[in-house]
Amino acid sequence: MDSNICQVYEDEIQSLKEEIKLLAEKYEDSQQESTFFSDEEILMSIKSLQRERQGESEGHGSASDLKAQLESLETHLSFLMKLTGIQFTSHSKKTLEKTRNKTVRKHRLTGNCCSLSFHLEFQLLEMQNKANVSAAITDLSIIMEPRGNSDLDKFVSSSEQRGSLLTFFRSLSSYAEWYEHRRYTFLHFKEKYPDIVTLPEGLLGDYILLRNPKTSGFELMIVWKIHIDEEGRTTPVLDLLTKVPKQVLEQKMAAIENAPAHFRSMLLLVGIEEAIENLVSVFGSER
Repeated sequence: MDSNICQVYEDEIQSLKEEIKLLAEKYEDSQQESTFFSDEEILMSIKSLQRERQGESEGHGSASDLKAQLESLETHLSFLMKLTGIQFTSHSKKTLEKTRNKTVRKHRLTGNCCSLSFHLEFQLLEMQNKANVSAAITDLSIIMEPRGNSDLDKFVSSSEQRGSLLTFFRSLSSYAEWYEHRRYTFLHFKEKYPDIVTLPEGLLGDYILLRNPKTSGFELMIVWKIHIDEEGRTTPVLDLLTKVPKQVLEQKMAAIENAPAHFRSMLLLVGIEEAIENLVSVFGSER
């Protein structure tokens, strides 16, 4: 046989081998990708595509339905934000791992609850079998602003260890509600009694000072802490501290010594705002 003809056949055979190898690799890749989806998932995808095509054929009617659904979702979201005070400002996610039965995604969330801002990062592990789908949160990291409340810091650390987003958001909503209530209360009394009420740490502080303009050095400090335990239970804690000049203390020792106890009793009887109102009124009339 002519050597030239043999070379042509050899080249053709080599080319066919390379093409077969390439096709085999593509087939293996397609098989590996298809293992990510069950027959049920593929069937659901086909049905979803059929519905999309049907929606496209319906034209404006489908668009109206989608618009109505979107408006309904926006209404529900607005209601939840007003109810909880929680608003998300950004969200991103990245798939770290995906197999047929397991998916791991990393999420980043930023937002605020009233005037408190937060930033969250966590991984969501989703496991799927024929019976059900389970999900678990891992590697939860929470950053809160402003910082400085040791109770809140402990609660955040506890939430991170447990990976409990539901407890965190539920408790954050309650804490932020008291936080805002304290801020507005301090602002109210500062504006109503500017000559008596001072805010050494501003509206974000946890105490106010009452200074009697008629008696130099006579001060009362109303301390308003917001306690949150590691379980997320929130409790306001108020108390009264006194700073009294010696001459005033000698004249009204009994009344001044009993003032903190009387203030705590008033809190139980009439509530926070009315108790502070009565205290400021009496304090301002002292000579």
